[in-house]
Order: sequence, then structure tokens, then C-alpha cells
Amino acid sequence: MYRSKLKTNDYWLEVNHRYLMQEVARIRHLLLKKAQQMSGEIQSSVLSDFLSNGYHTPTSPVPTISPPPLIEQITQIFGLSRFERDVLLLCAGMEFDCTWHILCAQAQNSHELNCVTFGLAFNILEGGYWAAMAPNAPLRRWRLIDVEAGNVVTASLLRIDERVLHYLNGVQYIDDRLAAIEEPIHTSGILVPSHQELVNQIEASWRHNQTGLLPMVQLCGDDVASKRAIATAVCDRLGLNLHSIAGESIAVDITPLNLQKLLCEREWALNSTVLLLNCDRTDNIDGAKDNAISTFIENIRSPLILLTGDRRRMRQRAPITLDVNPPTPQEQRLIWKNSLADMAEGIDGTINLLVSNFNLSAPAIQSAAFTAQGLVSAKDGDDPDDPDNVEENEASSSTLSAKIKEKLWQVCSIQARPRLDELAQRLNAAATLDDLILPEKEKNIIREITTHVRQKMLVYEDWGFAEKNKRGLGISALFAGSSGTGKTMAAEVIGTELKLDVYRVDLSSVISKYIGETEKNMKRVFDAAEGGGAILLFDEADALFGKRSEVRDSHDRYANIEVGYLLQRMEEYRGLAILTTNLRGSIDQAFTRRIRFVMQFPFPDAPQRAEIWRRVFPKKTPTLGLDFKKLSRLNVAGGNIKNIAMNAAFLAADSGENVQMKHILQATKSEYLKIEKILTDVEIKGWV
Repeated sequence: MYRSKLKTNDYWLEVNHRYLMQEVARIRHLLLKKAQQMSGEIQSSVLSDFLSNGYHTPTSPVPTISPPPLIEQITQIFGLSRFERDVLLLCAGMEFDCTWHILCAQAQNSHELNCVTFGLAFNILEGGYWAAMAPNAPLRRWRLIDVEAGNVVTASLLRIDERVLHYLNGVQYIDDRLAAIEEPIHTSGILVPSHQELVNQIEASWRHNQTGLLPMVQLCGDDVASKRAIATAVCDRLGLNLHSIAGESIAVDITPLNLQKLLCEREWALNSTVLLLNCDRTDNIDGAKDNAISTFIENIRSPLILLTGDRRRMRQRAPITLDVNPPTPQEQRLIWKNSLADMAEGIDGTINLLVSNFNLSAPAIQSAAFTAQGLVSAKDGDDPDDPDNVEENEASSSTLSAKIKEKLWQVCSIQARPRLDELAQRLNAAATLDDLILPEKEKNIIREITTHVRQKMLVYEDWGFAEKNKRGLGISALFAGSSGTGKTMAAEVIGTELKLDVYRVDLSSVISKYIGETEKNMKRVFDAAEGGGAILLFDEADALFGKRSEVRDSHDRYANIEVGYLLQRMEEYRGLAILTTNLRGSIDQAFTRRIRFVMQFPFPDAPQRAEIWRRVFPKKTPTLGLDFKKLSRLNVAGGNIKNIAMNAAFLAADSGENVQMKHILQATKSEYLKIEKILTDVEIKGWV
């Protein structure tokens, strides 16, 4: 069962306050009576029927209100006895009446005990019993009052908790100790139909729950904004408050941990506040912090919505676990059109390409659309309603459409960079297919890969292939060939053709000797790239792939698991994932069967090397007497040719000359020493 948050108005608050003051005045009368009995003489300043704050003890009954006054609600919520209720009012009086301490001192016949104590409560209130002062009794268990440690328990100072004091007066807020670790909840208010279904499911399970504790909800996935929007929508529908804290804010030590748990439970009891625990950023926390979070989750007895990337394993609780996936392609199209409004006209093809390549959340799409609109408007300063600009505006409508297309693509590309830039190296993809010196057969494979990426939305979604088979929809490629044959450049060419970022991931740096760490490292890369449509280039795949080893020990078994995990993520990845290897023969055929494109980069022959030499020098580079036919005799790949050309340019620049054969000869000797290869006389015959 759930209890919606308290709805009040000015009349209700006024009556609630009058009732509270009436009850405090009743306790003051008992306190005054005891003070007279103990001292015989009472200061005139405390004899008035008026409390010092000006509120008069009501002479007529306070009207009945619904819901009942908060002192009655708190009594019911925490199961307070009549005596415990009056102890709470006795402590509250100290805050409302500045003469209260005088009465306390006289009632206890001690100038030192000018405060509320359990001993005083036992002496002036009816129905006192010893168990009410125990730490597990409601007053102390729920921290309704604070007890200042003293030598004698009955003489220890009692003070009403400030949050409880304000609650009795109808002032609602989050306890300061929780507010200090609060995370702001920013939501765009956009909920796509697939996410609305999740809201409906959670609402139904909570609304019809007949147990004492609402089941915990675990929302899994990388779309943090959508998870927050779902949690907010559920609470709004049920009339509940929502408070968010980060998993990292959970205390490690048991005493502050228990206090945080208790305060969250108390906020639920006082103000129907559901806790939103954000554990999306807890991948790299230490074991002690992770154990503390687990302890908190398992033991808290108030409604909890947990945000995680992956499902968190529970030892005792059985949560409602839901996967929050990004909006479907159809939903993304609709969000784009609604966000772009009038600018969406005539760019349906661009919207389809955006949806095909960028798997964005609803807030991300909205932000990208507004950003692109702002960039275009900033450059278009003319007033479209100005009659003098009508003809010009009509003529430039197609130009404006082209601008919005260009800016949309740029903004979407940039959105995913911050996450990936921390995990991989972004390549400056400027090469074109003409720059790639390959046989036509291999070039056709490059074109085919580009076509698959460009048309995947049409084939998968519109033509129904995604409905027929959910597996193997990721586009993957294996580029094999010796170093310098153009594997990386081919990835750059695809990036240029598709206008997508290319990120190089060094697999040798991803692999860890610790079991399970390799998969975590790869997961971070794929998760960061998932929404951005980037091309992932996994360099040096030999570090992970190889002939499938016979399982002789746990290391062999986990090595095969790592390979399987990488291939699985490649098959699920919405973008293009490319593996490179120098030795195709070292990769097991069982693995290559799961890769859509396998391309062998041949070592360039003499005519191809000559063509590489012709294109390797930029047009601005001054050259003199270069013989490309002679240069093609160098039996090296394109990568080595590029190194030799650049080194020769530095040598020529240092000598103040154009780049000549002598400079290339000197640079060649250095390159051959680096790659530990012997330079033959046949290769350099007739150069100088």
C-alpha cells in the first residue's frame, strides 16, 4: 500500500497550527502546575495564558479537519503511545515558548536542569513507562527526539528533531542531512510510448500492492535521462515525492549508513518521499563502498527506485527489474519531427539517416534539434517576414534546408564524443576512396560496407529484417594484412564517406590479466559508443584473437569468454565495428564466420607503389626530379612510404632545398634501419 503526499491549503494549515498550539498549551499547564508544586513561587512572566510567541490558548474547540492535524498523523504513523505523544509535545514547547526553560528548571527544582528530560516527562505526564525511553522505542528509533548523552539517562537533555518540529507546523522539506547529498532531477518531460508502458507497469504494481512495503524497482540501461523521466512520471501519477541521491554518497561506516537509511525511511513515512538511488556511476568504486551500497539496498524499508547500467544482483530482495532501452527508431523519428517543428519539412531523408546512425535518447534528440536550430538561425540574420526579403527567402529555402541537415549531423556527432574521447583515440578521418591505393575488388568491399551502414535502417526496420531476426544485425568487418597496407586508412575512408567519427581502440590496452576486467573495459567502450554512431576500430586484434585454445585451465576458458563477449557486442552494436590483424591465419575460422565482412589487404605491387609515391606528397610540397618508377622499386608498404616521404621533407626543409631523390634516399636508409630490413642496391639503383 502507498500513501500519497499530504495536500494542504491555507485554512487547513491555520487550523493545524491552532490545534498544535492548543496541545502545547495543555502540556504547559501541566508543567506550570508542577513548577508551582515544587517551588511555590512562580515568576509573573510565565503565568500568562498567552504563549510568548503571541498565540493564545484557544478557548473554543478547534474545528475538525481532514486529514487530521499533523500531531495526530505522526502519532499514528509511528505508533506513539499517549505518553510518547506528550513527550514530543513537551519537547516542541521548548521551541515555541522562550519561558519554557524557566518552568523546566522550577519543575525539576534545579537551575542546571532547565531543559526537557525523561525524568521531567515521568513527573508531569500521565501514563509514563520505562520502555518509552529505550533506543528501539519509536521516539528514539525514528529520531523524533534527540537525546544528549549524560551520566544519568533520566537527566539527559531531550530535544525535538528540527525536521519533525517543522513537520508538525506543516512545513515540508527534505531533511538537511539528505538534502546535502541530493542530486537534482532534470527531466525533459518526454516519455515515448515504449517508456510509457514501463511507467504503467510500475504504477500498476505499486497501486495494487497489498503488502506493507512497496516492491523495489530496478531500472537498467544506459539511457539515464529516460530512467529518471520514468521514475518521475510514476511518482507524479501516484502523488508521491521523489528524492534522488548518488550511490557514491552512501556512507561506508555502519553508523552513518544506518542513519542515512533511517532518514530515507522517515521521509517516506512523513511525506511519502520515494528514494531514487543512482548507481549508474559506480563501476569504478572500491569493494567497501560497493558492499555499503548493497547493504543499504537490501535493508532499507521504504520504496526505492534503483538506476543501474547492468542488473544488480540481490541477495534477499526480489525487485521489479525493467530494461530501459533507447526509443525505437519510429519513436526517434517522431521526436525529431516534433523537436524540429517547421524545420522538419523536406528533410525526412536526413531524419532517417540520423535515426539510422545515432541511437539517441529523447532529451538528447531534443537538445540536438534546438542546438542545430540555434546555429542555423544565428547565421541567418534576415527577417523572414520582411517584404524586401521575400524573394531572397524563397531562393534560399533550399540553402536553409541544407544548413539544418549539416548542423544536425555535426551536433549529433559531437554529442557522443566526450564519453568516447576518454576511452579511445579519435582519428582525423579525411581520406577518401581515391586516396586508397587498392585493387578494385577490395575497393568494392569498402563500398559495400559503406552501403550496409548507410541503408541499415531501411533494410532492418522498413523492410522488416529486424523483426524476422534480432541477432546478427550489427555490422562488423575484419581487415587483415601486413602493417602499412592501408587498414586504418580504409576505416578513415568509410568514416569520411558516412560523415562519422572513427575511434581507434587498442585492444592490447583493453585486455587485462584479471578475470572479468577485459569484458568490463570492452563494455565501457561499446556503451560509450552506442548512442553516437561512431565507427569503432579495434587495432591489433591478434592480442585477443587466435586459434581457439583447448581449455586446459581457467585462463584458457576465460580467454575464450573474452573473445565471445567481444563478438557478441559487435553483433549487437548499432554502428560499424572493425577489427584489424596482421595475420589473418592466426584467427580461428569459428570467429571469422561471425564477422560480416572479411577483407585481405594485399601488399602493394610496383605499379601500386608508384601510385602511392605520386600521391604521398601534398600539392604544396616543393619537389624536384622525383622518379616514381624508380621509387616504386622499394619493397615497402604504403605506411612506410608515408614515413619516408615525411622524413625526406624534413631533411629538404632543413637544407633549404626542394624534396629530391637524395633526401628520399637518406630517409629510406633510416626507415629500413627502423624496420630492421636490408636495403638492396637493386632497390636504389640510379637514384642519385
